[in-house]
Amino acid sequence: MRDKQQNTRSGSPRWLTLGVFSVGATSFLSDAGHELVTSVLPAFLTSVLGVGAAALGIIDGVADALTGLAKLAGGPLADDPRRRRAIASAGYTTTAVTTAAIGLTTAAWQVGVLRGVAWIARGFRSPARDSMLASLAASGAYGRAYGIERAGDNLGAVVGPLLGGLLVVWLGLRPAILLSVVPGLLAAVAIGVAAHQAHKLVAASRASGASAEPGRPGTGSTRITRAGIMAGYRRLRGTRLSHALIPVALFEGGNLAATLLILRAYQFFLDGGMTEPQATVLATVLYAAYNAAAALIAVPAGALIDRIGPRRVLALGAAAYVLGYLGFAFLDVTGLGGATRNASPAGATSDAWLIVLVCFVLGGLGIGLGETAQSTLVAHALPDALRGSGFGLLGLVQAGGDVTATIIGGIVYATVGPLWAFAYAAAWMGASCAVAYAGRHHDDAPVPAD
Repeated sequence: MRDKQQNTRSGSPRWLTLGVFSVGATSFLSDAGHELVTSVLPAFLTSVLGVGAAALGIIDGVADALTGLAKLAGGPLADDPRRRRAIASAGYTTTAVTTAAIGLTTAAWQVGVLRGVAWIARGFRSPARDSMLASLAASGAYGRAYGIERAGDNLGAVVGPLLGGLLVVWLGLRPAILLSVVPGLLAAVAIGVAAHQAHKLVAASRASGASAEPGRPGTGSTRITRAGIMAGYRRLRGTRLSHALIPVALFEGGNLAATLLILRAYQFFLDGGMTEPQATVLATVLYAAYNAAAALIAVPAGALIDRIGPRRVLALGAAAYVLGYLGFAFLDVTGLGGATRNASPAGATSDAWLIVLVCFVLGGLGIGLGETAQSTLVAHALPDALRGSGFGLLGLVQAGGDVTATIIGGIVYATVGPLWAFAYAAAWMGASCAVAYAGRHHDDAPVPAD
């Protein structure tokens, strides 16, 4: 493994191995499957099951909370390389089956149960997958490896809704949801390939006489206990992780849910003279551009991380968000909305929609740069035997920050106005940019080879 790392740092093109590619394919296929269902779930709940928006909010809110808790519980379990491979495979299979089974439901509570189980599985598998990816990549190529994974994830978020729309038109809602099992199970196959490659690397390391995975916890019980979880996180004391997570926490404190960006664009287009259907379609298309920008920047971001370090790239991501948020905040100040209020809908936003597109693209660039850098920071800060817990803690920081940012941002948006909501989020991102850049000489070099 040490030879592999040295070869990559000296310029070997072999950083994109079968294992790394398989993890990227896993994220693409899995996201395409569950984003397909997410995109049609509102229509399924309202038109088929006859429930309203409140049910959707409760279902998704509970599911997101369960994901964060599952990441926290699954982190220490993923410290063991052999156990993490089983957790990842089981997690992707469970997500695929339970998500597709929503197409068989006849009541909203059944959707809630299946969505909750699927999102728990997503939470457990995430630290296992991210830790496995670090074991598959050379330390000098962590950025590019996580860039491949993030690119696959964001590209799946583009393809999934498009595929969902086509299947609904062609077959209907229930068949479309049921067919989401196909990309989901293919994702389980792909992570199995990655797990096999990780096992081969461990076997090769042992055969060469290297001390593979030192300090690794035992592989006996897979029981989840509070004491076991806390023991896993106590082992992180004295590592570089706490220092690495400070700019991450600030970044996530300003990471508003994309729904607020869509709402801002929708309302702005209505004020500019568009009809509701026109505003809805255009805002949705611009959100697709947001995900496409995140997918396209992820791999170049990874390559840049491997050259200049994750902290500087995290600072770039936060800076892109600052610019995008300020654009959303000051849309009305530009006068484009009011100036086009009495124009025909077709030409109402000939200039304004381009400005909104730039804001969405900046947000997509921010998340593509930021998430890739965050994963690399954790991989650099910890040895293999602690990375599961590290990624579990990262997941908790991300979930907690996202929920807090969106709740506070939504309240400010509704009570004071969008200008102050986006200015609030931009302030957090600005702080993240400053802290990340100020500490650019720390946490960028990987820990010594395992």
